[in-house]
Amino acid sequence: MNTSQRLFFRCLAFAAFFAWICGATLATGQTAAPQTPAILLGTAWYPEQWPESRWDADLALMQKAGIHMVRVGEFAWSRMEPTEGQYDLEWLDHAVTAAAKHGIVTVIGTPSAAPPAWLTQKYPETLRTMEDGRRDQHGNRQQFNFANAKYRELARAMAEQLAKRFGHNPSVVGWQIDNEYANVSFDPETRAQFQQWLKAQYDTLDNLNTRWTTSYWSETYFDWNQVPIQINYGNPGLLLNWMRFVSGTWRSYQKNQLEVIRANADPRQFITTNMMGWFNGYDHYTVAQDLDLAAWDDYVGQGHLDPVKNGAAHDLTRGFKGKNFWVMETQPGGVNWASINNWLDKGEVRAMAWHDIGHGADTVSYWQWRSALNGQEQYHGTIVGPDGTPDPLYEEISQIGREFEKASPVLAGTSVKSEVAILHSYDSRWAIEWQKHNKNYDPVEEILSYYDPLRAIAQSVDIVPPTASLSQYKLVVAPGLNVLSDAAAKNLIEYVNHGGHLVLGQRFAMKDNDNGLWPQRQPGPLTDLLGGRVEQYYALVDAVPVDGKWGAGEGQLWAELLSTKDPDVEVLMRYGKSNGWLDGQPAAITRKVGKGRITYLGAWLDKNTMAEAANWMTDISGVKPALGPVPEGVEVYPRYGAKSTVYILVNFSKAPHTVKLPATMQDVLSGGPVQAVTLQHYGVAVLTSSK
Repeated sequence: MNTSQRLFFRCLAFAAFFAWICGATLATGQTAAPQTPAILLGTAWYPEQWPESRWDADLALMQKAGIHMVRVGEFAWSRMEPTEGQYDLEWLDHAVTAAAKHGIVTVIGTPSAAPPAWLTQKYPETLRTMEDGRRDQHGNRQQFNFANAKYRELARAMAEQLAKRFGHNPSVVGWQIDNEYANVSFDPETRAQFQQWLKAQYDTLDNLNTRWTTSYWSETYFDWNQVPIQINYGNPGLLLNWMRFVSGTWRSYQKNQLEVIRANADPRQFITTNMMGWFNGYDHYTVAQDLDLAAWDDYVGQGHLDPVKNGAAHDLTRGFKGKNFWVMETQPGGVNWASINNWLDKGEVRAMAWHDIGHGADTVSYWQWRSALNGQEQYHGTIVGPDGTPDPLYEEISQIGREFEKASPVLAGTSVKSEVAILHSYDSRWAIEWQKHNKNYDPVEEILSYYDPLRAIAQSVDIVPPTASLSQYKLVVAPGLNVLSDAAAKNLIEYVNHGGHLVLGQRFAMKDNDNGLWPQRQPGPLTDLLGGRVEQYYALVDAVPVDGKWGAGEGQLWAELLSTKDPDVEVLMRYGKSNGWLDGQPAAITRKVGKGRITYLGAWLDKNTMAEAANWMTDISGVKPALGPVPEGVEVYPRYGAKSTVYILVNFSKAPHTVKLPATMQDVLSGGPVQAVTLQHYGVAVLTSSK
């Protein structure tokens, strides 16, 4: 066979293969994947609640609004499997195909958050046992037992059917496993699994008893089956390990479905689950390990958007995988579950969407598209009403859709990078919550007290676990890092020794990895590096005065009396006259260590004094604003790409503000070069500058 013949037969073979692919696609009713923007606007769509004759009208309204993604299926198990082993996915296939014809891609949710009635009736052991010993009932959601083998078997089979049907569908871009993991079970089977988990962690009861100090209150265990489940109050080691078990069980529950999806789906299809911001029912770092990207459900509830707390939740979520994330659900105006279900102001939904993108979201998806005629959430905010016609918010959503499409070319491939990191751990938050020592002590509010002024200066902050790589940061802050493992301690010491500035906040390193007290007192393994320590801590009824390098102010809720051992330790702040013990004693100290620095703040500073502290921290660490100074109330969100930087600006102040730019930039939304932008209340600008 000569070269020409070989070429002819190769072309013939390729043509046959291409024809087979096209034929297979047509045979399954699939169309080519819709071309979508890099930044997606989406919504939760429930086609199972409506006649198929209505779908096209809904999808046409979505298309008109610039919606390019729908999430479907996460509560439709009874429709997908009306009786055990009898699957009906034809309707879902039709829905995916119909969406694609309108330029809309699909994320499929596995429906295990809401099991069908036949399942819980036939297998009552799959229902969770509540803490009071009563078995949960059918008729809500999340009534399943996350540790039950039978439930996992049935949920896996359902996920496998979905993956086999849609795993190669070009219009399906990803998967959401379950929905908002939350409720756990306290049944005997789960307790036995917990005891076996403890045995794997500690190997021997002698080891467990020693590390938990069970000689206290005669808690010593002589058999693994004696270990109880305790929450909120109990041995600190037991409490912490129960939450770690819960986290690992959610991970294995998720992996049970994730494995069959991966085995039957294209690698291009991502797998995620929708988390809940500051919710602490499990360790999100543990659960996120096996996911392709992080996603969360972003709700304001009563009131209006707090860009600080909400922004920190975005940054927290971005830190689960260290990359851009999705907002899988967010409120289209209002919710139905708050004490007062007020509507967000006109323009606020748009401002919130760009706030999301600025913090690293690549998708903003609204829950939900259309009002359900019945069910527990029939009063929840939507984009169209029960009659299928647009709500007043529809035009604002459409504006967001147009803007996302316009800005997508410059935002494609960009991500958030920060010079400042705040350390966060669920172990520490749990430990403080169980033993607050001051009823007003909130570990999230402690984090935010640092985050707020630092982000205002740097205009970008990462929130990461204490074992994350820290070499890229000029400043790392650890407020309320109450539980410090040996691995985390080593990581922080290396960071300082390699030239970083580490700031330790109140309650740092009180506890070891078993939630026991470090014998050398705070800051535990970092005591020698600091050249000082915490001599005593005080829960405060009244604020105490503080004074020093950051001016005069107050310490609130909590005060730690610091001492200095090494002569090169500088006292930054001292307490004023208060309880006698604190009078004149150090409230904040710092020490230069080679090219690095370590600082300890023992006082929960008032807002103004903390702002001065943040100025000092960033100045001495060489941290600069990403864009430059902006008026108070204007938020700056930088996203960096290979060839340009995109700055998203949102004005949350009620007054209009003009921002002068450090150089001429391109205004992406309005077009043309600009040297300054004026933003009205809830105004948005998207600017780009070439590198």
